[in-house]
Amino acid sequence: MHLVYKHQPGKQHLELSVLLFSISLLTFSTAVFASHTRLIPSEALSNEPIQPLYSHEPLDPKKIKLGRSLFFNPRLSRDNSISCASCHHLKKGGTDNQRFSTGVGRVTGKINAPTVYNTHLNLAQFWDGRAHNLTEQVSGPVENPLEMASSWPEIIQKLSLDNNFIRQYQSIYNGELKARNLINSIAEFEKSLTTLNAPFDRYLASDNKAISQQAKKGYAIFKSYGCSACHQGANIGGNMYQKMGIMADYFSERGTAITETDLGRYNVTKDEYDKYTFKVPSLRLAVLTAPYFHDGSVKTLESAINKMAHYQLGREISSAEVQLVIAFLKTLVGKHKELTLPATE
Repeated sequence: MHLVYKHQPGKQHLELSVLLFSISLLTFSTAVFASHTRLIPSEALSNEPIQPLYSHEPLDPKKIKLGRSLFFNPRLSRDNSISCASCHHLKKGGTDNQRFSTGVGRVTGKINAPTVYNTHLNLAQFWDGRAHNLTEQVSGPVENPLEMASSWPEIIQKLSLDNNFIRQYQSIYNGELKARNLINSIAEFEKSLTTLNAPFDRYLASDNKAISQQAKKGYAIFKSYGCSACHQGANIGGNMYQKMGIMADYFSERGTAITETDLGRYNVTKDEYDKYTFKVPSLRLAVLTAPYFHDGSVKTLESAINKMAHYQLGREISSAEVQLVIAFLKTLVGKHKELTLPATE
């Protein structure tokens, strides 16, 4: 099953929540732990909720190179102190592993920075989906007073003094510096950040030895509990919105006051059904991108799995099963030249 949910006004969000809960109950009621150990026949892999990850359509290598230089360029910030890479460390999974990132003037942000890897597969960008695509996303952190606190006219003024950059730019776009072209090159670079050849993708391609028995059991648990109702597709998430706290009140039990960012998708649509709703995050690099959730409140993957089972599925999961699920999640990490892979155990 491959669910892709794009919000429509009305009752669709509530209906989806009920549907996902029904799916989780159905899959659990038809499974016992013995079924967790069953392996997937190679001929059935094409029907799995998770699909292999492939590279983006052909990209312009010159634009990628220019976009990369801008991604690492602190001149995109007002005081030349931070770059896109400051909050999205490519070697470490595309995040900064902080609860909230630090912007210009050491100002602290209000929401956890998601990974920039594989984002071209998302139905929208940012936790609340306020940007439809990567092109729209680029200006968000540049202009946000809690992040780069800059503007494109200011950036263009600074870049125009760099003759080497001007030559590189004009070899692609010709003419004077324009914001739309700078944005285009950054988006092109971000589209290239696809993590390929993960062990689990090789397993989906019928290489039965690509992952361990523990990982196979973990994947079976992942499906039987209903996790794949929201985390599915090539990006294992990112293609639907979901309420945080379907089966229990996450925000009241969290113990801290609700903030504006906690309202999630509601901040974009002003639809009551969208309160506390967020874009489902990808799990492709989940083992690298702690802390977790939009509020960065969960420090470990073990805790994140337990809380998801409780708040989203109304279930409790044993510590042994959690470790098996983590063994599965580790197999989702693919390769990219910018990414430093963790040492294998």
